[in-house]
Amino acid sequence: MNDKHAEYVLTVLREGSFTAAAKKLYISQPSLSQMIKAAESILGAQIFNRGSDPISLTPAGELYVEAVRQIRRISENLEKQVKELEGEIKGTLHIGIAIQRAMEIVPYLYPKFLEEYPYVKLEFYEKGSTALEKSILEQKVDFACLATVPQNPNLTYELIKEEYPVLLANKQCMIVNKYPPGTPVDIWEAREETFISCKQGHGIRKTQDILFLSRGISPKIAFEIDSVEVAKRTVAASKSVTVCPDTFAALDGGYPYCVYPLKNVDVSRHFYVCYRKGSYLNQYQKGFLRILHEMPKAAFPSEPLS
Repeated sequence: MNDKHAEYVLTVLREGSFTAAAKKLYISQPSLSQMIKAAESILGAQIFNRGSDPISLTPAGELYVEAVRQIRRISENLEKQVKELEGEIKGTLHIGIAIQRAMEIVPYLYPKFLEEYPYVKLEFYEKGSTALEKSILEQKVDFACLATVPQNPNLTYELIKEEYPVLLANKQCMIVNKYPPGTPVDIWEAREETFISCKQGHGIRKTQDILFLSRGISPKIAFEIDSVEVAKRTVAASKSVTVCPDTFAALDGGYPYCVYPLKNVDVSRHFYVCYRKGSYLNQYQKGFLRILHEMPKAAFPSEPLS
């Protein structure tokens, strides 16, 4: 298998088109097309369905890409093992993390990790939950910390904390006049409220959309935002509501909003750290996981709302 062919195939897959991939690789599109055709000639089958938008893999292409990733994983594991034999505890740890999580996790993680591994550099890749699992498979990051439903067979998921969605409501909202704070409610009860919503790509947004769909409601959405913190502060300051994980609702109860656990929710999205299945974990990677597993006691002191 030609390394350059493999890199070009992965770039086309990652960028979604030959045009975008050619720009990324700083080559002409005809040159890129010739390289892909050369790879297909060696393979004896087409790798891409060129008629799809974004471009997609053929069944043979899926086998090719999986083989490339396996070869790279073996090479990566070998490099890690050799460095450990040499007693070398230095390197770079690439961590994908959901935007909101970074505010809670990084201030705790960094000093703990630095104390144990002073010669290992941390690099953070901040994205919404949807993009993070893909970033692991594309080998952009070593670990991803996110709220998700474990379903990709190529990833290993380690549970960090169970989480449940809650509704935050300004004290002027109609639902506050009907139910005391802390009362479990159905999302149906908030159908007439104005929502502040997280943007597509965030785990809590997917949960919210599932809840709306299951109840057949389409509440007014004032605006969409990436930050749960901004949504919380807006709810505290205006007659509106938002859906967020109970973890974030419990972190700073000083805000003047009311919290309602959501009932009738069939959601298995919890907070996980995940990484590529079959990856060899070196000493500092194992240390990162250990520190992360210790974090619920320090960064998430509150129990789930009930």
